[in-house]
Formats: sequence, C-alpha cells, structure tokens
Amino acid sequence: MKARLLASIGMVLTPVAAMAAPPVAADVVFTHGAIHTLDAGDRVVSALAVRDGRIVYVGDDAGALALAGAGTRKVDLKGRVVMPGLIDGHMHPLAGGLGLLSCTLDYRRLTIPEMQGIVKGCLDHGGSAAEGKWLVVINWFQQETQPIGVETTKALLDALPTKRPIIIQSSFGHSTLANSRALELAGITGKTPDPVGGQIHHDANGQPTGLLEDAAQHLLSRLVPPPTVADNHAAARAALAAMAKQGVTGFLDAAAPPEAVEAFSTVAKEGGLTARAHFAPVIEPKDGPAPDKAIAGIVALRKAYDQGELSPQPGITVRNVKLFMDGVITAPAFTGVMLQPYRVNKGTADMPDWQPSGGTGPAPYFPQPVLDPLVQKLAALGFDPHMHADGDGAVRIALNASEALRKAHPEWGTRPAIAHDESVDPADYARYKALGVIPVLSFQWEKQAADTVGGAKEFMGPDRYARLEPSGYLTQAGAPIAYGSDWPVDPLDEWFALKVGVTRLNAPSAGEQYAHPLPGPGLTVAQAVHAITTGAAYELRMEKVAGSLEPGKFADLIEIDRDIFAGDPRAIADTRVLMTMVGGKVVYSAD
Repeated sequence: MKARLLASIGMVLTPVAAMAAPPVAADVVFTHGAIHTLDAGDRVVSALAVRDGRIVYVGDDAGALALAGAGTRKVDLKGRVVMPGLIDGHMHPLAGGLGLLSCTLDYRRLTIPEMQGIVKGCLDHGGSAAEGKWLVVINWFQQETQPIGVETTKALLDALPTKRPIIIQSSFGHSTLANSRALELAGITGKTPDPVGGQIHHDANGQPTGLLEDAAQHLLSRLVPPPTVADNHAAARAALAAMAKQGVTGFLDAAAPPEAVEAFSTVAKEGGLTARAHFAPVIEPKDGPAPDKAIAGIVALRKAYDQGELSPQPGITVRNVKLFMDGVITAPAFTGVMLQPYRVNKGTADMPDWQPSGGTGPAPYFPQPVLDPLVQKLAALGFDPHMHADGDGAVRIALNASEALRKAHPEWGTRPAIAHDESVDPADYARYKALGVIPVLSFQWEKQAADTVGGAKEFMGPDRYARLEPSGYLTQAGAPIAYGSDWPVDPLDEWFALKVGVTRLNAPSAGEQYAHPLPGPGLTVAQAVHAITTGAAYELRMEKVAGSLEPGKFADLIEIDRDIFAGDPRAIADTRVLMTMVGGKVVYSAD
C-alpha cells in the first residue's frame, strides 16, 4: 500500500516538477530589433534566441529574455534589421576565389588599348621567371568591350611584347580569347573541327580568330597548368570570406570539379567552413550517350565527401549534378538554343533590315533522347539534376525530360532545377509548377545592359525581347523560383541583384543608354528575398532547417544596415551586412 501511494504521489509530482524546472539558458538573445522571419506568415518580431546552433524562440522581448541565463550573450539590436542568411543557389566559388587572387580585367568596360595595358601589367609583374608560362586573364566583360561591337581577335594579344601563351576568359564563362602562341600549342588550325558543344571562330580566310566558345575552350584549358592544391585551398578561404561579407550562409557550386569539393572539404576539416556547401559535379555533353563512367565518378565523389545529415555546424553535400543544355543567348555568342531563329541584319547599319535567318543556335548539348534516360538514371541514384538552359529551346528540352521523369516515376521526390531561363516560351511558364521544376534565376541580368540584353530587341525580335528574363511571369505562374548569382560570371553582389530583380533597373553609373527598366514584370521585394532564402533552401533540400527564422531551424542569420522591405527598393543595392551568423557562430562582423 505504501509503495503504491508513493508511486501515485510520484506520478503526480513528476510532471509538476518538470513544469517548474527552469528552461535551459540560451547562448545568445537578440532583442529590440526588426527581425524578418520569412516564415509562412512573413512575421516581423522584435526578439530571437539561439541555443546550440539552433533557433529556440522568436517573438517578443520578454519571451527571449526569459531564456537568458548568467552566461547568455544579450544583443540589443536598437531597432536594427535581422533576416535569414542568404542562400545562393548557383555559383562557382572556387573559380570566384581564384579570381580574387588572379590577373583580372575586373568586369570593367574597357577599350582594346586598356585591355592590353592591364595584360601587359600582369606580364611585367611575372618578370623573366614567368617566361614561357601560360598567362590566364579572367573577368573579361566581353559584351561591354569599347566601343560596343568592336571585334576582338588574337591580334589584340599578339601585339604584346611576349612569347608567352595568353588566354582571356569572358566573365560569362562561355568564351575565351587566345593569342597565336596559345593556339599553336593547342594545335588549333583552320582545319580543327568544332568539338561537341563548342565553336571555334574563323576569319574570312578560314583561320581561327582566337575566339573559342563553350566546349572548344577545353582545347586550351587542358594545357594550362592547374592551380596547385595550396592555391585551391587559399581560393576556397577567399571565397568564403567574400560570401560571409555578403551575408551568404549557404551555396551551390553549380559546376563543381573534384578539386573544388576537396578544397572546401579541407577547409571544413580545419574548422573554417563558414557557409553550408553543396556541390553539383558536371557530366559533359560528350558523356551523355554513355554516361555510366561519369556517373560512377560522381557517386564516388559523393561517397568520399558528402557528410550526411545536416547539422548546425556547416558541412558538405554532393547531391546535385550539373548538365549544360546550351550556352548563352547574348551577342556575340548566340549559343543559346532557341525555338525560333535568331535575327540577322540583312541591310546596313544605317538602314537595318532584321530578318529571322540567323539559325536557332547550336544543336542541344544533350538531345532529348539522351537527356531523358540520363535524368532518370541520376534521379534513381538520389541526385537532383541542375540543368543550365539559357534559350527557350533548351528550356523546353529540360522541361520535357522532367516531365518524362515524373511520368515514369511519380513516386520519386526528385527536384529538377533549370538555371538561368533567360528566354522561356509562354507555353512553358505553367510547366515549372506542374512538374515541380525549380527555375534558378540570376536577377542581376534583368536589366538594360550590353552583357545581358544589349541588342536583343534586334536579334531576338520585339516579341521575345518583351519577355526576356521572365522572373515575374514565372512567379505569376506559380513557379518555385530560387536565386543564383553565377559568381564569378558577375561580381558577387547579392544586394544589387535583389534590387534589379525588383526594379529591373541597372545602376545609375551604367549611363543614360541603360537608364530605363527592362520590359516585363519585376518581383516584389518579398518575392525576391524569398528566392534567395526559402526558395534556394528548398532547391537544396534545406527547407526544414534553413531559409527562415523559426524555432528548430539553424541559427543562420544576418544583421543588415537598413530595412529593405520599406522605402525605395533602389536602395536595396546599397545594403551593407553588419553581421553574419551560421549555426549560431558569428562568421563575419563589420566591426
């Protein structure tokens, strides 16, 4: 009887005691702020608490302070703005980091003499010790070479006083300019055939001009000594530092070579990984018809480096695969695959006569009969395909492959993504939502500029021009959009991109020629911000732990110097990050 009585008392006292136990103290609490949670209700609260790398409370100041203990760090925001960390759904961080350490044209609008001067400076800096070594120059703003439309050939580089092989890489990543010495070492002559998925430009005499597009660039790049392991590690650290300053707390390397995965994994082992790192190795078009060997290599890479379940401490995943469907729609490349022909001027500069006879671009890099089974093989192994498609023809092929996947395996939860989507036929807008396909868009291109849509009204025609960069149309159709900067194709400036996504306006410094908005609907500030937070989190399968500020999710957040949700959206471009936190740890502070 006594034992039963004590047990009964215990049954009553246990829950009472548990209710009375003080809560475990938070590691840090933020109060008196404007905290944009970006949850389902887009709530704005004043306080937030973090413990063990996760958010444990969002709400009012009293509720957060109730979780404070003797060792809790208290941050009085004094009205400042906090929001989720940015998640960049498409970039090339190792190349970006190497670019921070390399000879660069720095995305500037340059004349040919100015380009020659910068390259000569790099040659002089190398001195005699560099004689005979390849010089790789990056971040060439090809479409804005001055004056607009000027021809760039090997003569630009052959005029320099050197015997070194030189290549200049376009910031778009789809074009390379080489001097005669580089072409000679690569064995590129007038008789060299175009490789699959690439083009060698020729002059009127049939000789190579020095300009190579897409896969043809590999004829040169394979000869350039790769960066050392130490170079790659330094580049990874430089890239992470640049991302932290921008407020980036997660990213996808959207064309990840094995050395990139190794470099960031090494930094992670050192404790220096300051953003959640996701990698998409590439399957080349040449491997499409017989992809098993390439797929096996990616499976091995996943086994070696993927760190499994996500945790507050940022880690590595290898769960996406990159496929290039085409090149770029912009002049002078015209390597985007279109449904209808590009237009060419059959008249003169003074009396133009634009006619649709410029061809529809190259053959698709992965034709439909090749792409469909490849996507399904990748999905069967648990990979999400990440398909580069710039032109509306390439977009349709990628959507068709996604539709074939859904029909064959409706039970699979594969999340196909199509990157860039610069031209999409209106008949395909609704297919993204219907098929669960994620458009990963680079908002900074949605403006009047030579590198994005310069001349597009002429070579695309007014109908296609009016619907270029269709983020607004895709959002209206319910597509689950995500954002990707494509850095280092463009400078890493997430806030400028968000401003362009809303306003479709270039920077005032671009000049009067580009002072007007690009036709077509822009996004609301909330839509643009969700694309780079919750949208990209969904793309990378992190929506349960990242992208918004909610209890249970990782404490990935940033403090910024203004409320981007209020006032003139053009001011978003001037946003400065004051603090970046990943998994509860501060990885950047403006102080």
